Amino acid sequence: MGLRINDIAPDFTADTTEGSIRFHDWIGDGYAVLFSHPKDFTPVCTTELGLVAGLAQEFARRNVKLIGISVDPVADHHRWKADIESLTGNAVHYPMIGDPELKVAKLYDMLPAEAGDTSQGRTPADNATVRTVFVIGPDKRIKMSMTYPMTTGRNFDEILRAIDSIQLTAKHKVATPANWKQGEDVIVTPAVSDAEAEERFGGFERVLPYLRRVKQPG
Repeated sequence: MGLRINDIAPDFTADTTEGSIRFHDWIGDGYAVLFSHPKDFTPVCTTELGLVAGLAQEFARRNVKLIGISVDPVADHHRWKADIESLTGNAVHYPMIGDPELKVAKLYDMLPAEAGDTSQGRTPADNATVRTVFVIGPDKRIKMSMTYPMTTGRNFDEILRAIDSIQLTAKHKVATPANWKQGEDVIVTPAVSDAEAEERFGGFERVLPYLRRVKQPG
């Protein structure tokens, strides 16, 4: 059974480029983004890790911690970090998990049990499914997951946009429409009565019988 939204993100202990961590303790009382890679020294992943390093302040502003994982040893990650900074100009200061025994990749259902217990001898194609981004909340539950093919670089602007929506809708009884961006109108959730919507938002626009639109709260 794969991991689903609102499942508890599996806890684990692992070595990283910033030392040993216990995942739930490391997350603390904020949000976290765990994003995975099938192999060190792969071209698309090199661009992604550098881009995320460049966006670190944007994630921090949202109280979101960053952590990467690749199914290679931490020693390889340290060497890879030099390539990432050389290519993108951004130094990686967030931790990168070493997973040479494939334990975390299996725990998060990114590799099957029969994948073995070592990253040695495995190619990026063998690990092609280790390409998922998980957004995890302060309650340690999975709020979002997105899996990309190896040949398609991930859109971290979209991940930031989704985090904005997740955090907004966790605080207020609203949902966000397609392509919503920070500051745009939002939708009142069906669980809110018209009377409550009037009280909470000072009124609303009924666009359809089941769709009520209001200005973004907060």
